[in-house]
Amino acid sequence: MLGKQPIAFKVGLFILLIILLVGVFAPILAPCDPYQMGTPYLRPSAQHLLGTNDLGQDIFSELLYGTRISLIIGLVSALAVTVAGVCIGMLSGYLGGWWDRALMEVTAVAQAIPSLPVTIVLAAFLSPSLWNIIIAICITAWSGTARIIRSRVLQLKELPFVKIEQTMGASHGYIMARHILPNLFDIVFVRGVLAVGNAMLTEASLSFLGLGVIGQKSWGGILHYAFFRSGIINGYWWWYLPPILCISLSVLGFLLLSYGGQQQLGRRN
Repeated sequence: MLGKQPIAFKVGLFILLIILLVGVFAPILAPCDPYQMGTPYLRPSAQHLLGTNDLGQDIFSELLYGTRISLIIGLVSALAVTVAGVCIGMLSGYLGGWWDRALMEVTAVAQAIPSLPVTIVLAAFLSPSLWNIIIAICITAWSGTARIIRSRVLQLKELPFVKIEQTMGASHGYIMARHILPNLFDIVFVRGVLAVGNAMLTEASLSFLGLGVIGQKSWGGILHYAFFRSGIINGYWWWYLPPILCISLSVLGFLLLSYGGQQQLGRRN
């Protein structure tokens, strides 16, 4: 079955599987305790593959452990954003009337707010914990999915089989669960995959600004310390370049998976 998938889907899936495995097995793969201090500013060597930071911590081990926080925040945020967007979009599109007007007004407000500045303000206002970062990321990110879902539902509810169910007295919940939701899978998949990449990128931005999860290694956090502790100015490429590559590769993987999945699902439709 995988052999029939578009090349973009397979490449994206391969990249993300590698990242997922690295995150799961980070304690086994890491050669050192990422919090253990030693000689600072060591260049890459056999003992420290990516050298050490200003505290003498092994950067390669930091990078492996950082995968976990980035993935957790990305996956949980994407799940919350997608579920919220699907629920709001379905209710708005199917029920219509004042439900549609009220929910679309809220969605329009959420879309009008610049997401990254609001996320930064919320993350700064809330205590920097894992769940508060997720809440800050999700606060406006659902609106795009809600609008797209609503547009599809407006089309689906006019189809003959839905009209027949309505005539026979089927409940709104039954029709939405049995006939509407299964026909939204392509949108849900594409938007959900993109949401993971966006959430990971946002988390990296917050961590770079010093608003990430305190006491936990993350790719954005590594960049933060590399920048604010003169790693970039002094040309310590082994400190700042690997997290940049990891963030870029992760986002690329999710983009390819989303694009390939969209191609395949569009072909089936």
